[in-house]
Amino acid sequence: MNTIQNFFSTIDIWQILSSFIFLIAIIDPFGNIPVTIAMEKKGVKISAWRVCLASLVILLAFLFAGEWILKLFGVQIEYFAIAGGFVILLMALEMVLDITIFQNDKLEGQVEGAGSIVPLAFPMYAGPGAFTALLAITAEYTTVNLCIALVLCIIVLYLVLIGTNWLTKYLGPTALYIIRKFFGIIVLAIACKLMFANLATIL
Repeated sequence: MNTIQNFFSTIDIWQILSSFIFLIAIIDPFGNIPVTIAMEKKGVKISAWRVCLASLVILLAFLFAGEWILKLFGVQIEYFAIAGGFVILLMALEMVLDITIFQNDKLEGQVEGAGSIVPLAFPMYAGPGAFTALLAITAEYTTVNLCIALVLCIIVLYLVLIGTNWLTKYLGPTALYIIRKFFGIIVLAIACKLMFANLATIL
């Protein structure tokens, strides 16, 4: 009984709300809608629950063991952010230049929905940006509140993913094409910021 009371006593609505807003801005499910649409147009079967489950597991694992994992392999978070930013950069180039870089056909033929895990779940949603954000706010917020905020973020992500077809139907191809190009530039800018900011830190 005391354990349950202690658990609920650590829950802080303001901490949950603050960390939720911060994390949802980093994960950016709305801004990544064009990426999802582009992958579906290439024939990749995106499983919303697989993407969300994978994202949640990766983020929770990094929340509890992120620093330990990086220290185990002798990798600084800055190097990890640069590598993830490079992958996001390639995805942005696909969106802006209408080229194909990621080939998911073989993987998708083996496991249904597997092609959507990479690069959607990782590194787009559960990537270096989210990892860095989690490490940055761990000292300010309790683990319980961060876990609740992460779950809320994943719920929003799931709703956005399952609503992608609705958006495709009612917005039309022209509007989606313009949105894809616009967010491609945004994603490209985020990738450059992620790489160069961490490169400057290392240097």
